[in-house]
Amino acid sequence: MGFRHFAGAVLVGGGLLVAGTAGMSTAVAQSEFNLPSLGDTSASIMSREQEYQLGRAWLSMLRGAVRTLDDPLLKDYLEQHVYHLVQTSQLEDRRLAFVVINSSQLNAFAAPGGVIGVNGGLFLHARSESEFASVMAHELAHLSQRHFARNLEHQQRMRIPLMTAMLASVVLAASGGGDAGFAALASTQAAAIQEQRRFSRQNEQEADRIGLLNLRQAGYDPGAMPDMFERLSQLSRFDRTPPEFLLTHPVSQSRIADSRNRAEQLGGGGRRDSLDYQMLRARMQLFYEQSPGLAAQRFRAQLEEHGEQHHAARYGLMQALLRASQFDEAEQQLQQLLSAEPGNLIIRYAQIELEAGRGLHAQALAHADRLLEEHPGHFPLLFIKADLLMASQRHREAEQVIDRLAGLRPGDPDVWYLAAEIRGLAGNIVGVHSARAEYFMLAGDLAQAGEQLDLALRRSGDNFVHNARIRARQQELERLREVIKGF
Repeated sequence: MGFRHFAGAVLVGGGLLVAGTAGMSTAVAQSEFNLPSLGDTSASIMSREQEYQLGRAWLSMLRGAVRTLDDPLLKDYLEQHVYHLVQTSQLEDRRLAFVVINSSQLNAFAAPGGVIGVNGGLFLHARSESEFASVMAHELAHLSQRHFARNLEHQQRMRIPLMTAMLASVVLAASGGGDAGFAALASTQAAAIQEQRRFSRQNEQEADRIGLLNLRQAGYDPGAMPDMFERLSQLSRFDRTPPEFLLTHPVSQSRIADSRNRAEQLGGGGRRDSLDYQMLRARMQLFYEQSPGLAAQRFRAQLEEHGEQHHAARYGLMQALLRASQFDEAEQQLQQLLSAEPGNLIIRYAQIELEAGRGLHAQALAHADRLLEEHPGHFPLLFIKADLLMASQRHREAEQVIDRLAGLRPGDPDVWYLAAEIRGLAGNIVGVHSARAEYFMLAGDLAQAGEQLDLALRRSGDNFVHNARIRARQQELERLREVIKGF
């Protein structure tokens, strides 16, 4: 697990994060909770397709400005978790894109066109899966209610570049607000941004209420939302520089009380937590720990305090030992986990990680293939299989696997990054340039993407199929440039 710093253009401003996905039908939400009818004039301001294109261009620029996490397990969990919530939401356009930012700061956001983003720090601050779900349901509600498009009319009156402000806001949050250049530019719009935040309070209230309904429909305890708000309120009380999420989603006592009251109306019960979520929290805690040794000490202490059945702590300990190359003890911890939870895919995936760490590539590949028979098309398994085949110098086989994965996940820059490596080792030079072009387009470096497409075209010779595909991507690149100019 790690991160990549995508190099690319950055737009600056100050700002508000808006938009998400969510709940049940608007009519049901309004009848149950007396929601104000804001009307849906958004379609006359911006079409859904325009929102989609705008969001994808914005995501490209964001990736060019922040460090992102490339852990397949983490990305897969986020995507599957959000799509589960989407099934009971009001969201009509379900073409979603995801980004996990490498920052321990608390933040989550949604942007026009179905872009869902979280900082790694959200896993640290949301103590249960239902609390994590409450944040995602809130963001989904912003998207389903098309709050971005609704804000456009207000933005036009204020003359504030809202998408630019959103981009700068996320970049500042991901960097801990330490970039003086960004901070100075953002401060010039401070008064206007505060006005935007005041304007968004009605949207925030609507997102809370629809998000609560979505939580209930998805099988979660709606009480997780006010619980999360309570903790956020405490966090802002004791922190002189609150995280970006609290600046763009301010938590007041009235908001907490309102969400608590509505959660009680919906009734208690529902899912609170899962082992998978707690293991991924442990994985993130390890990632942001100063050293594997310190992490191992903390996980051992958790096991001593909570007993041998604390499987998430044991998983964290096993991962810390693996990172420290203490393979024998890591194996002991893993075997206890496999005995307790033999069918858990994250734990079985850890067995492949351990074997790979030990250099037992053939054994790890055999395990990956057995799991893929049970879970065909599973993204993390295909990704680690391609990586293992590359490490085993089985480059042609690795290319087949990564090509399949690129077909399944054409919008994932980490897949294209690995594809370029593998294709290079396999001697597929046109494929290398094409993969690099896809990576740079997704990572916000359009100049590099153009150069790679030119190189691919020159290398493709008279191959009609290759030439047609490359020229189509060149046209897409030009369209993306035009959208970005609109910012």
